[in-house]
Amino acid sequence: MELADALAAEGIVCAVGAGGKKTAMAALAVATDRPTVTATVRIPKAFADREEVARLATTDDPAETVRSNETWPLEVVPGAADESRHAGYENEVVAELRNVAPGPVLVKADGARMRRLKAPNEREPQLPANTDTVLAIASAHAVGEPLDEGVVHRPERVADIADRSLGDEIQSEDVAAVLASADGGLKAVLDGATAVAVVNMVDDDRLEAVGREIAEATLARSDRVDRVALTKLDESRVVDVIA
Repeated sequence: MELADALAAEGIVCAVGAGGKKTAMAALAVATDRPTVTATVRIPKAFADREEVARLATTDDPAETVRSNETWPLEVVPGAADESRHAGYENEVVAELRNVAPGPVLVKADGARMRRLKAPNEREPQLPANTDTVLAIASAHAVGEPLDEGVVHRPERVADIADRSLGDEIQSEDVAAVLASADGGLKAVLDGATAVAVVNMVDDDRLEAVGREIAEATLARSDRVDRVALTKLDESRVVDVIA
């Protein structure tokens, strides 16, 4: 299955979780027609330096910028948040882009500080009300690692969701618990939106087996998850889609 189809990349597509959000957005920027990249949270300035982004526009009126744009993929941001990151738009501002964008709107909707697994805090994720697809991402590399801050963003929240203790070795079932939880990967996902769990960094046969364990456990835990995509997003590759 092609990447855009596997990840249901139409309309407003919000990436949450850890272990591949920015890579997913970059891969989809190449795999889709005339995409707009943006964020409802802070996004690294370095993202705009990637070859997948043809134009960066700093604007308080992203809808007009998208409407008049001729160079794609386009990234729109409201300005700098600090030395290394652009700020994100309010949810309502991104929601308006759906009416003017000629292709998908790819949105970074939470942060993970480069970790491999995370659970959101009370302010996350930031999802526009008309979000079409939520990509709940986790890395297969988390399995076998300790449940601590070296691997997990907000490990105490992950421990609560998975009913584990800090420092425990992360199991496939723990990743699935987070992806399938209304306090984890499904948090704030509205009725009508497609929820795709993405197990990324499936780099070899061993990690594919891990990914399949996570997928089966995720689907067993929640019928709200439409499918689980096993991916190697740094190569824009879909290993498998399990539904």
